[in-house]
Amino acid sequence: MQPPVEFSRPVDLRALPRQQVDLVANKTERAALARRFHIVSIDALKATATVEETDRGVEVRGTITAILVQSCAISAEDFPVRIASDYRLRFVPEDEYEAAMQAAGDEVELAADDLDTIAYSGSTLDLGEAIAQTLALEIDPFAEGPGADAARAEYGLSTPEDSGPFAALKALQTKKS
Repeated sequence: MQPPVEFSRPVDLRALPRQQVDLVANKTERAALARRFHIVSIDALKATATVEETDRGVEVRGTITAILVQSCAISAEDFPVRIASDYRLRFVPEDEYEAAMQAAGDEVELAADDLDTIAYSGSTLDLGEAIAQTLALEIDPFAEGPGADAARAEYGLSTPEDSGPFAALKALQTKKS
């Protein structure tokens, strides 16, 4: 049994919308998505979707805008984040999706025009869940707020530049000079 979907907006494939669809998450849905994504809150989530049936599946394109609150990965202070992103998705029947994944084997090469592909079963696809998954990919899990540098200094933490893979090379270059 699948867990309940926090932001469900089913679309019947037998009656695809001919105009742009506007999706807006209500307060309860935003709170549930924030819990799912392990962030403080989602204050707004809106998306547009244009749905088109093609020979390769059902293609959906549009924009996502969100206002959320995350905790800084360094200072743990909450800070606001705005997300505005265009997206393109392709829905394909579950059996076609499974066959394509098996045929691809262990490695999948993606071309620039490949779309994120989502499997569906039956005659309904869920635009809301697709939007939620797309939003999740836009959220930086290690976001740093405005107080990150001060927290690093206070606790003696190094910056990514000072401890990253090129830090040793930088140290060698400094010793040569």
